[in-house]
Amino acid sequence: MTNIAMPPVDQAVIARRDEIVAGLVSILGAEHVISAEDERRAYETDALTAYRAVPLAVALPGSTEEVSRVLAFLNGTGAKVIARGAGTSLSGGALPSEDAVVLGLARLNRILDIDYGNRIARVQTGVTNVNITNAVSGEGFFYAPDPSSQLACTIGGNVAMNSGGAHCLKYGVTTNNILGVRMVLIDGKVVEIGGSEVDAPGYDLLGLVIGSEGQLGVVTEATVRILRAADGARPMLMGFDSAEAAGGCVAAIIASGIIPVAIEYMDRPAIKVCEAFAHAGYPLDVEALLIIEVEGSEAEIADLIAWITAIAEAFNPTTTRISQSATESAAIWKGRKSAFGAMGRIADYVCMDGVIPTSRLPEVLVKITEICESYGLAVANIFHAGDGNLHPLVLYDMNDPDQLSKAEYAGADILKACVEAGGCLTGEHGVGIEKRDLMTVQYSKADLDQQMRIKSIFDPGWKLNPAKVFPLDGRPTVAA
Repeated sequence: MTNIAMPPVDQAVIARRDEIVAGLVSILGAEHVISAEDERRAYETDALTAYRAVPLAVALPGSTEEVSRVLAFLNGTGAKVIARGAGTSLSGGALPSEDAVVLGLARLNRILDIDYGNRIARVQTGVTNVNITNAVSGEGFFYAPDPSSQLACTIGGNVAMNSGGAHCLKYGVTTNNILGVRMVLIDGKVVEIGGSEVDAPGYDLLGLVIGSEGQLGVVTEATVRILRAADGARPMLMGFDSAEAAGGCVAAIIASGIIPVAIEYMDRPAIKVCEAFAHAGYPLDVEALLIIEVEGSEAEIADLIAWITAIAEAFNPTTTRISQSATESAAIWKGRKSAFGAMGRIADYVCMDGVIPTSRLPEVLVKITEICESYGLAVANIFHAGDGNLHPLVLYDMNDPDQLSKAEYAGADILKACVEAGGCLTGEHGVGIEKRDLMTVQYSKADLDQQMRIKSIFDPGWKLNPAKVFPLDGRPTVAA
């Protein structure tokens, strides 16, 4: 029994399933419509695996035009529509319902144009995050946002959740690296928002769409910034004998005015698991580990490392190691990028995604431990320390319903503590269903009503990814 409720299923829509499937087949062909129950089951959940529902059907369009035709058809059926990329959402953002059609966008996987002169690329939103960098790295460019799931996650999901990654400290999250999108509305209308300009005129509708979690439309193309890669980059490891010391060091580095490319944090449980998986050379005798990466010319790198080392002395690091080769750097980052998967080898977990001011990092880390201990659960902390985006992994046994319930309550308390510290509920994973019922912790009723009125303008029937983001009993009290 889980703590997150879902709305009742529309039995009238389920009764029309054969009709809906036939309509989808007429648009896409039978090979691009999944109707058999065993095959639909592959889409029953995303990376928030505690929640599952087999969808009504799965449609796999291959172009913006096919997405448009599918949405126009489904708009008259009463079926809900759940856009899905790679299914890596950790907040239940791609979780379907039994009366919903999953719109899988994996076939929209082409890079359409690369303009090095203007430093932009136009891509379909089924393209994986890392493949943009792979496509432009030969010319010395890269795409900055780099979620840990970047080998699998797609640009559509990045746009939906405003994803970040380790290097967002310097380069920003998705919203800072997207110039325009092509989006299909619920009635099938195709709209262009933003463009190839650095700053498009008019209202910032692009800022509204990025992070809207598939609730306003289905994004099929994006125009992204590509950046010139630095001359070089080098990570360093710093170990500390307490979480408070590591957190204090992070706050001091940021307060000094230095902006490293990344500052990542791991505590002892995470260090042990990641080292066993990646053999990155992490110290095993420390309570907390920072991975700090700087970039530039060799002279710039040396100067920044010396400056950071001097700042860290006040916090008594027990270990300091600077990468000496590209192979060593790759191993250090392999350990961090593999952290969530490595942890999954030994335990089930709920991954939180709160954000706090970096100055509050030491006290919030202590609070996280206290919360989990109060529920009798262990926690491993792995997160983007430089921008205060926390990812505590609350460990539990999925086969024990009582432990799952405790993990969810512990996670909710952690997110409440983040808000109380002056932060917010999510940094890059989105609200989905996971944080939906906590929205009232951060927002007033007037705030939520305003947000929901905007959704109602784009999606009057609330058919696009419903039951996400907003509390179930919180539909607008004022007409859109």
